[in-house]
Amino acid sequence: MPNYRLLLGCAATLSFTVALAAQPAPKAKPAKPAHSVEAAPKAAASPNVEKEAAPKISATPKEPAITFNSVHVDGPYIAMTFDDGPSAALTPKLLDILAAHHIKVTFFVLGEMVAEHPEILARAAREGHEIASHSWSHPNFAKMSQEGVRSQLQRTDDEIKSATGKRPTLFRPPYGSITEREKRWIHDEFGYDIILWDVDPLDWKRPGPAVVRNRILKETRPGSIVLSHDIHPGTVEAMPSTFDQLEAKGFKFVTVSELLGMATPVTPHPKAEPAEKTATKAAPSAVPESSPGG
Repeated sequence: MPNYRLLLGCAATLSFTVALAAQPAPKAKPAKPAHSVEAAPKAAASPNVEKEAAPKISATPKEPAITFNSVHVDGPYIAMTFDDGPSAALTPKLLDILAAHHIKVTFFVLGEMVAEHPEILARAAREGHEIASHSWSHPNFAKMSQEGVRSQLQRTDDEIKSATGKRPTLFRPPYGSITEREKRWIHDEFGYDIILWDVDPLDWKRPGPAVVRNRILKETRPGSIVLSHDIHPGTVEAMPSTFDQLEAKGFKFVTVSELLGMATPVTPHPKAEPAEKTATKAAPSAVPESSPGG
């Protein structure tokens, strides 16, 4: 009897073991990849990386300059300019002085003065001087309507053409006062380059011939555009000695258009100190301080 029970127990154990082995094993959860963080989609590259990886786009070419107060030139060339004429009494005297020195200059004339003395302007043009516009009656353009400015320019343009046979290509705003918007539409509509100056002897204050001469000699550099007026006796009186001393310093005289045609690119100079240690200088304004006689 005991042997029977032992045999029966072994048989039951064997049956349970077989039954257990026959059941399907539960599916194991898939293991996470060992490099799950690296396998995930990468975050967007940093701005610096994107900037380096992006194709380089060439910079937009700069628009040609239309405003000038001086010109970078290779050589001792300067342009003498005279505003507000022609004067019946003084401009012929200045023309005689210029002829004696074999110098050509640029006259920025007022239309109303040209209308009064067209023969003087015709002489200036005939003797090789450049004739440019300075408005009809010397108003402040920055305070005028577009139609008012247009009328000033068109009337002067027509008067110069009538006296000399040629229309001007340069314009100097009275007092040097003009808005950026006016520069652009005047250039687009009339084709003028806007001419200012970098040497102003303040001759409209009538300081006397010696002061006018000394200021011009002190401030003039290669590429300078020198402002003066052929309506002041002291200015015309100062010119013979001014021309002599400028020539003695090696300067050569050209018209403004000739000076613009000589323009050369400015060569940047290497900095002597690191950028962060070098004081930054403000760029010079293209517009000089307004001169009541400008």
